[in-house]
Amino acid sequence: MSKPRSLTLPPRTRARRLETVRGGFAVLDAAPEGERRGTVLMLPGYTGSKEDFLALLGPLSGAGYRAVAVDGRGQNESYGPRGRAAYRRRALALDAVAQAMALGDGPVHLLGHSFGGIVARSAAVLSPRAFRSLTLLSSGPGRVARPQRIRIRALRAGHAFLAKERVWRTTRWLDSRGEEPDETVDSPELLGFLRRRWMLTKVAQLSGAGRLLLRDADGQAELAGLPLPVHLAYGSGEMVWPPAELAAVAARTGAHHTVLEGAGHSPNVSHPRELAERLTAFWERVDTAGRSGDLLAADEVSTAP
Repeated sequence: MSKPRSLTLPPRTRARRLETVRGGFAVLDAAPEGERRGTVLMLPGYTGSKEDFLALLGPLSGAGYRAVAVDGRGQNESYGPRGRAAYRRRALALDAVAQAMALGDGPVHLLGHSFGGIVARSAAVLSPRAFRSLTLLSSGPGRVARPQRIRIRALRAGHAFLAKERVWRTTRWLDSRGEEPDETVDSPELLGFLRRRWMLTKVAQLSGAGRLLLRDADGQAELAGLPLPVHLAYGSGEMVWPPAELAAVAARTGAHHTVLEGAGHSPNVSHPRELAERLTAFWERVDTAGRSGDLLAADEVSTAP
């Protein structure tokens, strides 16, 4: 999971509910500074929440973008039913399309982090006209690395037999044994938030998201066939999807490709300003290509200092 380093809302940001045709969702909505250049909808990863993007909201809104981070169905502060069917891929993709439409800004840039990338990819395939571009941040397609598959299976099994509090404590112990250095959390306030988020998130959501991560098919054909620009971005120390495989996916699909040097699985937390620069540069090119009627050409790897 991503672990925010601060819970302070950036300037021009408010926490609110986004009402859609598929129900209400908790969001952090950052208004752009100056003239609006576009809108981005951001979907969090497995065991994550909208707060994973707190450090990214300020740089994006400061660059003129309305940035909206959402708690998905059953995540953190968004309602979610208990039934398994509610967390199937199509249902979650429909949620993302409804969220984009409810923002009222026309087609939006869509970004999914980790598991959120699976949902984002499915939403773009389902309704490509709802989005201006798709960014998969630290996300497949393809199978997650073996250590992560083991972890996901253990969490799903734990929820089937143990109390949620017990699973939380076990998760914290596992994190302490293999945590990324830039994601270590020592603040009592932040630890309290992480626990509340875990307890609020529905078990059915954790189980359903884990199932999708374990069974995600190779979506390279989907990406290559999308009628909108695609961007694969991740840290050089990515550990959930093998970086070499992500690079190969970008080459095969012609996707724009960004590697953030020194970042791990959550550049949105560890390298927010560098990531914002790469994202906005990509979106600017998307908009320029759209005005000229040209297709966006695939780029070489860009590496943050």
